[in-house]
Amino acid sequence: QVQLVESGGGLVQAGGSLRLSCAASGRTFSNYAMGWFRQAPGKEREFVAAISRSGGSIYYADSMKGRCTISRDNAKNTVALQMNSLKPEDTAVYYCAAARVATTTVATRRTLEYGYWGQGTQVTVSS
Repeated sequence: QVQLVESGGGLVQAGGSLRLSCAASGRTFSNYAMGWFRQAPGKEREFVAAISRSGGSIYYADSMKGRCTISRDNAKNTVALQMNSLKPEDTAVYYCAAARVATTTVATRRTLEYGYWGQGTQVTVSS
């Protein structure tokens, strides 16, 4: 089992920044590709960003390209999502997720490949 705990959400004005963090425990963190997803009220959960085990492969959703950066620290068992130039449409609950993958270079956008999820952290962007 992998336990994931997100932090860093909150209320921010449009154009502002937030840094989300996710702390992992329970298994060898470096064995998991990590991802961030979000879900707005009345909408399906959607992909935001993903990073491979090694950190060498990274994907971003088109809606977030140029506005966010995903990073991980395997020594500290953490993954972070720095978000800048936030927009009201970025308002959602943000989830950290872990995917058990065999190779260090794989990052995935696919929700179904993530077997472990955090409880989420609310991000609200006011206009």
